[in-house]
Amino acid sequence: MKIRDLPYADPGVPDVRSGTRFLLWLGRNQLGGQVKALLWGLLLQLGIAGLSLAVGLSVDAVVDRDGGRLALAGGLLALLATAIAVGDMMLHRTAVTNWITAAARVQQLVSRKTAELGSVLTRRVAAGEVVAVSTGDVEKIGWFVEALSRFAAAALTMVLVCVGLVVYQPALGLLVAAAVPVLALAVLPLLPRATRRADAQREKAGRATELASDTVAGLRVLRGIGGEELFLARYRVASQEVRRAAVRSARMWALIAAVQVLLPGLLLVGVLAYGARLALDGRIAVGELVTVYGAVALMLHPLRHVEEIAMAYSFSRPSAKRAARVLSLARTTTTTTPTDGHSPATGDLYDPVTGLLAPAGLLTAVVCGDPDAAGRLADRLGGHPTETGEGHTSVLLGGVPLDELDLDTARTAVLVQDKDPVLLSGTLHELLDVPCSRAVRPEDALAAAQCGDVLDALAQASVDSDGDPMRTRITERGRSLSGGQRQRLALARSLVTDPEVLVLDEPTSAVDSHTEARVAAGVRGLREGRTTVVLASSPLLLDRADRVALVHDDEVVAVGTHRELLRTEPLYRAVVTRETDDEQGLDDRSTEDLAMEDKLGEKLEAELEGESA
Repeated sequence: MKIRDLPYADPGVPDVRSGTRFLLWLGRNQLGGQVKALLWGLLLQLGIAGLSLAVGLSVDAVVDRDGGRLALAGGLLALLATAIAVGDMMLHRTAVTNWITAAARVQQLVSRKTAELGSVLTRRVAAGEVVAVSTGDVEKIGWFVEALSRFAAAALTMVLVCVGLVVYQPALGLLVAAAVPVLALAVLPLLPRATRRADAQREKAGRATELASDTVAGLRVLRGIGGEELFLARYRVASQEVRRAAVRSARMWALIAAVQVLLPGLLLVGVLAYGARLALDGRIAVGELVTVYGAVALMLHPLRHVEEIAMAYSFSRPSAKRAARVLSLARTTTTTTPTDGHSPATGDLYDPVTGLLAPAGLLTAVVCGDPDAAGRLADRLGGHPTETGEGHTSVLLGGVPLDELDLDTARTAVLVQDKDPVLLSGTLHELLDVPCSRAVRPEDALAAAQCGDVLDALAQASVDSDGDPMRTRITERGRSLSGGQRQRLALARSLVTDPEVLVLDEPTSAVDSHTEARVAAGVRGLREGRTTVVLASSPLLLDRADRVALVHDDEVVAVGTHRELLRTEPLYRAVVTRETDDEQGLDDRSTEDLAMEDKLGEKLEAELEGESA
């Protein structure tokens, strides 16, 4: 796999049983790149190890005054230098390629999982955890995948050098061969403690990141209640905990690095002392001593990779564990109902949990006294089943459980606009360029959502000479717009999509009553003949609905038109008009309120009809 071939056509199905299994799965999927990096690493490491042999031959040639052997040693040095240069360059290229492609694979997997779960993802795991997996964890996982092949090359090099030294000079070679495994494994007793400290550091860093994300997201509210200093103080405490944990972790890794320097140094001293005695006794030549000494000195380079792979695994294992936890999440499904691609799912929408029925082609409004219950109902209507004692319960579309449909078919059939929809950065044209039926034009959707003032504001902010609002960039999450403007643009985006079933959760909570009445009329007109479900308690929206359902304690307790329910259902009247218990008992006042509301509704209808004319 090459970087220019990214992204993957299919990133594969990961092994998410544990973080370690996920890392091994990544390594197996990059076997070709790992083998290339291993071979180039061997060329580099053996080239470095071979320098000691070339220097030893040069020393022997000088002692023996043999010009031919000296020239041969010089040629060998030049060859080894070339091998080192080529090996180092190509190892770096292949290792970085392994890093980037592994990170890209993880990012694709996380993106695919995010698209599959939608808003449910952040209900099952913290938003900060998803951000951590998509950013820092991806780099740490890529680091381990990249370091794995270099460690394998270093380990194989140490084995070959030890074998070569035993053959070349058995007396010293046996000493080195016995000492190298001890040097490589000496840090193992320190790794568990270093790993625990590194895990503690990352855990505290994750909490600090989540706290920072929550603070930024709620900064406007915090300023409103004067809570900035409180949250800043909490973040200062969290950041100091991260700093202290990082220092404790760094101390252990510094100790491991010191051991990796100290022990090879002691081995060098021992080899030099023992080799000097052998040379004085005439049992080995000076060049052989230089060769063995150089080989042991250069052994420090591959030994460094033992420390690196330990660090890489220690840092990447928790990251892989977090990634595996996110990637293991799944929609609750049973079987998949095949579709032929030409017959979209249609029919009445029915929720078995509450008994809500949204007839095909009609505008159904749903009133819930509990906002949390409304949110759960919106999730179910979007295809996320509710777990019950008997398993899970899915809504039915045309008599077919929605979670049994093919995912693409289900998404084409039903679209849910959350209470707090998100606007991505980009131009207005890009915002409305979404998968859709092409039956609704963007200008019609913008008009129905009453986005005239939004278009005027974007036209004034446009950098084009013609002031085209469609080409004006919208900042991240639409922060340059008011809450009502963002809400109406999100509604226009949903209307452009033109799904078979559109579910809107409080689509006008941030607009004034006159705009709300016009939005209600626009949605009603544009969605004529299509199934629309609106979860709201605004009389202006409810009065436009073909039918209204009252949900109480997760059960539909009344169905009718808005005005019928106002007259016959005290509970409905209490939710919609915000009556207190005392006011509910005043029948005369309720009658007057109903009469006044009827007049207001008739007046608004007359105004809207006059504007249409």
